[in-house]
Amino acid sequence: MSVNMVRIFFTKSGRAIYTSHLDLTRAMSRALCRSGLPVWYTEGFHPHLYMTFALPLSLGTTGLCEAMEVKMLEDVPYEEIVTRLNDAMPEGLRAISAAAPVMQPKEIMWADYRLYIRCRTAEGREALDKFFALPEIPTEKRSKKGIKTVDIKHMMQLLSIEDIENGLLVNLRCRAGVEINLNPTLALDALAQTTGFRADQVKIERYAVLTEELKDFK
Repeated sequence: MSVNMVRIFFTKSGRAIYTSHLDLTRAMSRALCRSGLPVWYTEGFHPHLYMTFALPLSLGTTGLCEAMEVKMLEDVPYEEIVTRLNDAMPEGLRAISAAAPVMQPKEIMWADYRLYIRCRTAEGREALDKFFALPEIPTEKRSKKGIKTVDIKHMMQLLSIEDIENGLLVNLRCRAGVEINLNPTLALDALAQTTGFRADQVKIERYAVLTEELKDFK
């Protein structure tokens, strides 16, 4: 029996951004079951649906380019996979495309984010200019091994700052992947600690996942 690997790209928005990764996995599993797609299950006493996510999204962040992989027991047109999955998806989750995987998740090295920062424009720009001009930015980062201090200066790149209504739009590129992963909220915490600036409100979107050569993850 042939098994085909399929990578499905989807968005996570609205109330779904407050869904944990574990609950997202459950929601996707239920949607795939309801869709009737010929997905592959593991064998043994406790079979379960095979499903992996390339780069899990932080709680509270909108995802516009999320990716998961499943195995199919039959060839199904990619457009049909998207349609059938969307018919079974809960609110806030939507499949946008499907294809055969081209890259390995370990090739992911960067992720691009939009930070919609509600603040006084002049105050925000002054703080951000000061922050990104720092030669190093030592910050406490939590990991499975505990809390350690790391320099996040080399883990992010400021792409642009734009004035928007009631604040600023910051485009930020952060290290991402298995070995190094910078959550933009950590950068915002460091911004507050080093400059004293705290935004009234922040909305974060991840809109691109990239390789070391800055190619879109496919």
